[in-house]
Amino acid sequence: MAQTETDGQEVLETREWVDSLDYVLSQGGPVRAGRLLQQLSLHARRAAGVNLPFTATTPYQNTIAAPQQAPFPGSQEMERRIKSLVRWNALAMVVRANKIQEGIGGHISTFASAATLYEVAFNHFFQAKTDSGDRDFVYFQGHAAPGIYARAYLEGRIPKEKLENFRRELKPGGGLSSYPHPWLMPNFWEFPTVSMGLGPIQAIYHARFIRYLENRGLKESTGGKVWAFLGDGEMDEPESLGSITLASRENLDNLIFVVNCNLQRLDGPVRGNGKIIQELEAIFRGAGWNVIKVIWGSDWDSLIRNDRDGILVRRLGEISDGQYQKYFVESGAYFRQNLFGTDPRLLKMVEHLSDEQLARMRLGGHDPIKVHAAYRAAVDHTGSPTIILAKTIKGYGLGEAGEGKNITHQQKKLNEEELELFRSRFGIPIPDDELHNAPFYRPSDDSAEIKYMQARRQQLGGYMPQRKVCATPLKPVPEAHFEEFYKGTEGREASTTMVFVRLLAKLLRDPELGKLIVPIIPDEARTFGMEALFRQVGIYSSVGQLYEPVDMDTLLYYKEAKNGQILEEGITEAGSMCSFIAAGTAYANHGINTIPFFIYYSMFGFQRIGDLIWAAADMRCRGFLVGGTAGRTTLAGEGLQHQDGHSHVLALPVPNLMAYDPAFAYEIAIIIQDGIKRMYVDQESIFYYLTVTNEPLPMPEMPKDANVREGILRGLYRFKTSDAPDQKLRAQLLGSGTIMYEVLKAQTILKEKYGVAADVWSVTSYKELYRNANDCERWNMLHPGESPKMPFVTQTLKDAPGPFIAASDYMKVLPESLAKWVPGQFVSLGTDGFGRSESRAALRDFFEVDAKHIVLATLGALAREKKVSLDVVKQAIRDLGIDQDKLNPATS
Repeated sequence: MAQTETDGQEVLETREWVDSLDYVLSQGGPVRAGRLLQQLSLHARRAAGVNLPFTATTPYQNTIAAPQQAPFPGSQEMERRIKSLVRWNALAMVVRANKIQEGIGGHISTFASAATLYEVAFNHFFQAKTDSGDRDFVYFQGHAAPGIYARAYLEGRIPKEKLENFRRELKPGGGLSSYPHPWLMPNFWEFPTVSMGLGPIQAIYHARFIRYLENRGLKESTGGKVWAFLGDGEMDEPESLGSITLASRENLDNLIFVVNCNLQRLDGPVRGNGKIIQELEAIFRGAGWNVIKVIWGSDWDSLIRNDRDGILVRRLGEISDGQYQKYFVESGAYFRQNLFGTDPRLLKMVEHLSDEQLARMRLGGHDPIKVHAAYRAAVDHTGSPTIILAKTIKGYGLGEAGEGKNITHQQKKLNEEELELFRSRFGIPIPDDELHNAPFYRPSDDSAEIKYMQARRQQLGGYMPQRKVCATPLKPVPEAHFEEFYKGTEGREASTTMVFVRLLAKLLRDPELGKLIVPIIPDEARTFGMEALFRQVGIYSSVGQLYEPVDMDTLLYYKEAKNGQILEEGITEAGSMCSFIAAGTAYANHGINTIPFFIYYSMFGFQRIGDLIWAAADMRCRGFLVGGTAGRTTLAGEGLQHQDGHSHVLALPVPNLMAYDPAFAYEIAIIIQDGIKRMYVDQESIFYYLTVTNEPLPMPEMPKDANVREGILRGLYRFKTSDAPDQKLRAQLLGSGTIMYEVLKAQTILKEKYGVAADVWSVTSYKELYRNANDCERWNMLHPGESPKMPFVTQTLKDAPGPFIAASDYMKVLPESLAKWVPGQFVSLGTDGFGRSESRAALRDFFEVDAKHIVLATLGALAREKKVSLDVVKQAIRDLGIDQDKLNPATS
């Protein structure tokens, strides 16, 4: 048989099968058709061994066919005019800022590509308040901030003066932050998203935390959604995809991702040789998400509907993203020849369209009808999260200035001709003689456009974004919860981790406070001795416990429950931190004062997820980060990667983070008590980092000195005065964490062997002391004619005689940050360098922070002050067994 006859027969057979399927669809609907296709596939496999090739993608066309689209409920023309006004003011904001100051920055192209995606959502979907009192939460794409500001300007929420000070926040009257920053704009932005990848993972865990609140009875179950607007290039960030299976596993149908697939990142195509939409579809379908592709606009509907043999859809699926970008910037004739010209049948399909019409055919992400249909389907979908993959053109509307070009992301300026083209394309009523200033434009309040957009937002419950703190302050926590920790352990040994867990268990039993506590653990509960909490409050599971645990017969079995309180996150510090953020911002987002306690290996906090901790600070998050097994020398045997000697150094840059390294039980109790008061009673926008260790040691009773509580909270107090104050040789020893016990040993050795009377000071927070000292110095600099303020560390130590020796389980730079304010010779001992697998004693010897090295440092300091001879120091080295020639731990 000739090849042409074979081809013709295949075409005929295909059409007969398609006609048959159309009949089934018309008579039985899509469900029946789907079952039939499954049966045919199964029969082909059984009868003839026909194995269909696996594919995780669908054809390169819209998921929702035109006949299945929900009807568009608004005025397309009115919304187009509003969108054009938003576009203009967003563009004007960036152009004007860069005219005033070269290089101030700003982004035009991201919002230009996403304007339709946002405008449809603002007019029809973003619920600021539902009938049940709930609301939607929106993680806006950070680079689209100018568009969000421009809309708020049209709504009358942001004055023109603020727009003029975009990226110039220090101008009189204030300005607008570059990106979404709740710290800088606490009544507007809710979520910082421009550290890319953090928006997607936070949105997932926020949606899950909402279900957690509902299942625990802290919040009514309602229809609020969590929306995350993302870029296709952003999806390369590990955090963007790292937790997507959690969302499907938890059936988070309250979560919607909208990915603006403009095919470009900063330097060029996202997938020049591939297809990012198809790639993301495969990833998310495989992860169990509902995937909706919005690729082609309404202009394409008739072409695709008449594509009976599928040749057009097949051709559209063959073209790489890099080539599509080329089509976007070329003429209609180029588009016709290169896309359709590969097959006479394709050319026949578009012969009725002019080159100009071909060039104007919209993509799905720029078509409000297609976008609305996708959003409607996403909002109505149940059982799984939804991702919408919307194809757009980066810099849409910029024309020759940068539409679809690789330089588009960096576009900041437009000349007068380009402004004129943009003005004319979107119909902005600005005269030619004013164009060079790129003026803002807002119609009057009684204009049709403003009245329409205000009415739409009123119907949806109000403006967005908008951050409102609606939680009422808590009552102070009863002192009785903390009193037992002031008494010490009467010689019994307990680690500070055990102390923390004991205190947490007591707080959980409080009838008012207990239900608000959210314990968060990344698969280390048993390491931290928290397994007793399994039975006490249960582990949260959205489905309860569907199995009998293997340890059911034990007292502390693994108990999952739908109303469980512990968030056992598995091995993910990033996910756990996102739960911490969701719980720590619930006071603003949900009006619920949940108090998160996130305990983890301290090494895997700031070092691993520092960007998320910074985001928590920006969001005015509240709660307690608890770094367990803290310090370089306390986690015996674990070695380099698990030993933390720098988390307190990494905590220094976070402005609103309180960082403490307590040594004793009563210190922990006082810090947590004060933290709850400051965050949840006084409503301060701060959060806490608290380090605890796993070394069992006797916990002393709290000193009776009335200044102790203040000293603990401000960072320093005298713990133990020498019992030989009349000794000629005096010194001051500063300790913290478990190294405090080495300091206490050194105090004894100095007295008994070398006649040195040393006082011991507990440094609970080098950061607080450092911050206070800098604050005093700044005030003194700015007020030269007034009595100078004295830093707390100087005031506290001013009458203490002798040199000051500070020893900690952290890098030397931490104590050294105070050196200039300490009133005497200052020596810092710390744990610079990589960790080692060894015993605690060996590690402290190796890092030179044990008692004998503290003694040596003290004698050396006294020798420099000519108070002891060098012979005493040399003899001490021999007596203490110190190796003078050992390698430097900082570099070995």
